[in-house]
Parts: sequence; structure tokens; C-alpha cells
Amino acid sequence: MMIRVAILGATGYTALELLKLLVRHPHVEITALTSRQEGKPPVSQIHPQLHSRLDLPFENLTLAEVTNRADCVFCCLPHGASAEAVGPLVEAGKRVVDFSADYRLTDPAIYQHWYDKEHVDPQRLDQAVYGLPELFRDQLPAAQLVANPGCYPTSANLALAPLLQASLIETDDIIIDSKSGVSGAGRTPSLVTHFPECNENLAAYKVGEHRHTPEIDQTLSNTCGQQVNVVFTPHLVPMTRGILTTAYSRPAGNASADDCMKALQEFYAQQPCVRVVDHLPATRDTVGTNYCDITVRRVGERILTISCLDNLLKGASGMAVQNLNLMHGFDEMTSL
Repeated sequence: MMIRVAILGATGYTALELLKLLVRHPHVEITALTSRQEGKPPVSQIHPQLHSRLDLPFENLTLAEVTNRADCVFCCLPHGASAEAVGPLVEAGKRVVDFSADYRLTDPAIYQHWYDKEHVDPQRLDQAVYGLPELFRDQLPAAQLVANPGCYPTSANLALAPLLQASLIETDDIIIDSKSGVSGAGRTPSLVTHFPECNENLAAYKVGEHRHTPEIDQTLSNTCGQQVNVVFTPHLVPMTRGILTTAYSRPAGNASADDCMKALQEFYAQQPCVRVVDHLPATRDTVGTNYCDITVRRVGERILTISCLDNLLKGASGMAVQNLNLMHGFDEMTSL
């Protein structure tokens, strides 16, 4: 079975990684790439890595034209703009994987608070499946709309969810410290990501106000059936890609590091994209892959859960292809 695929907003870093995966997918035909670029430039002009691998132009297509060309649509548009496109595509019967945050949060009031805009498609929020297969696998085969998770939440949720579900850590006083490569900020230039500003520099940003915070809270709360509120602090590291997350939590009862390690190993035993390791993982271990590596330690009265992943793959495009495979009944690791 061949699936016709369109990508909306296909000029960014995550779109490039998505295209690199899809061009070798045996069950996918890429049929449309949209952009506001003038003159229908070939994809190789924007993404030279695809030279001689994909012969398609970027086009400023209407949603009706996209609908006619595709069975499944990856939406890589900005927050807000994405929901305006997703609604009509879903109504037309297309299956959609959305990269924005527009369908990750189930409460439109929380979305409005954190994203400073009213949601344009709130009636569809409870229909979207949060696309983290390791936690919501059973919902993906029937999903028409998948909200692809954020990169930071993926690293935190995969590290903490099994321990919360097993009642090995307390639900309060969870501190999440994450460090990300510069590609996480996207391809649009800014002063913060300008080379002289970020090179040889490590800095925290959006302390107490990062938009991924409610996404982490919501997912972990759903996992353990109790309210979880984390303290999340992201940092920008002078490297291209990768995320390293260290989560600090309090053990429940006498939970040991061995108890937590066993829980992680059992939880992820049948999950091909998560590796529970004994050593301290590093970003170079997972760069260019769809793996998330996790380990755990107990230090005094704290459980430290450490995870790392490639923010452009397991944190974005690799996860999206994993979701595509599960939605359409393909082997989960196809093209990954």
C-alpha cells in the first residue's frame, strides 16, 4: 500500500529531516510540498541534501489542492496557522500529523494562556491523539489527527512517566533541567541563535514561562492519574542538535535506583525507540537516530532520571514517521 503524503511548510529543519526519512520509506509517495517561496523553487534549492533524491517544487497550494494530492498531511506550520489548516484537512477525511502545539493541549484556556492567542479549532482538541507512541500507542492506529509532541516534553515524559505510573516517585517537587542544541529554535534567524551570540555560550531562557511546561504537566498527569506540576528550565547549548534532560524527583517510600531502573526496563521492553542504559547517556549517543536513551540514579533523597535524544528526530520528525507507521499499520521502524 502506498500513501500519498504532503508537507505543509516544508522549508525548515524538521521538514528537511522528515523528507530525508520519507524519501526512503517504501510505502510513501511525496506528492506536494508547500511554501510561500515565490517562483516554485525546486526542493533541492532550499534543501541541497535532497539533490537527485526528490524532484518536487515548493508550491503555494490551496488546502483544496493539497486535499486532492494527499492521503496524509504533515503540517509544519507555526502555532495558530497550523490549526487553520488542520481543521479543513480533517473534515476532508485526510489523516494529519501536526508538528505545532495547536492540538497538544486539551484545554483551550490553557492554550490561550501560554500561546497568547485564542484557539481557532477548540472543538477538535479532544479528538487529537498525543503522538507519543510509548505512552499512547493503542490510540494511534485509529487516529485521524495526531499532535506530534514537543522535543523537550518527549525527553522529560519518557524519563518520568514510567516512574510516576509505578508510584516510585512523588508527583510534586519535580524539577526538569534540559539543554538543547540551537536547531531547536528553528531555521528563522534571530539574535539569540546568531553564531557570535550562542557560540561558546551556555544560557538558560524562558525561565518559568516556557510553553512546553503545560504539555509536560498534562502528559505526566494523564499517565499517573494525579495532578503533576513541574518546574521546567531549558538551556541553549552551542551545538547543532540534541537534548539532554536531567529530572530531579523525590522517591516515594523507599524506592531505590534499582527499583526505578527495573521499572524503566520493564516499561520499555517492547518499545524499539527507547533504550534503558546503565551508563550516563550523552547526546552524541543518539544524534542522527530515533532513539531516546534513559538511565536513573539515586543521590541522597533525590531520584535523578537522565535522558537524551535528537531533537530533530525522536523530538520531531522521527517521531512523526513513527506515528505515520503506526497509523497506517506499517512496521513501526520503517525508514527509521
